[in-house]
Amino acid sequence: MATLEKPFSKDGGLKILTGNIGRAVIKISAVKKDHHVVEAPVKIFDTQNGIREAFEAGELDMDVIAVCRFQGPRSNGMPELHKLTPPLGVLQDRGYKVALITDGRMSGASGKVPAAIHLTPEAADGGPIAKLRDGDIVRLDAVTGELKVFVDDSDWQKREVITADLSENQFGMGVELLSSLRTNVSTADTGASVL
Repeated sequence: MATLEKPFSKDGGLKILTGNIGRAVIKISAVKKDHHVVEAPVKIFDTQNGIREAFEAGELDMDVIAVCRFQGPRSNGMPELHKLTPPLGVLQDRGYKVALITDGRMSGASGKVPAAIHLTPEAADGGPIAKLRDGDIVRLDAVTGELKVFVDDSDWQKREVITADLSENQFGMGVELLSSLRTNVSTADTGASVL
């Protein structure tokens, strides 16, 4: 039985990750210790459906850190990304080193897959996540709290920030009524609240 003097986990199963990609939170309480550090090439996606399609096509059968950007509060209001856990979990079960980095959210559904979520600054604000390219080597280290892309600093500074067409996220079913909120929302790490 856990006590205050001898807790189940000293950090409550949550850690902050920081580095040249930004600042994120990771829930590690259900992640096995041998998955707390993942260093692998990234595959970039701007939608969670893109990740599912790549998985179904066998394009993710490797050590990989899936990056799902343009999912933050200013992009599209931070939809729940829990649909990513099953395919990434399957890859992990196949023996691959797998992780997720996103400026979006997962409400406790990341499970056994290491997932750096709520990354700030988000892609829609020109955050470094929008500089990542397919094949970049990234280290997600939940032990030291590091989230780093291995690109030469001078090259990283010169690298262009990618933008995305977010129009499909901003129309239909009344979503257009929320455009002023997306424009004025604070960052995920400060609560994603309207200023």
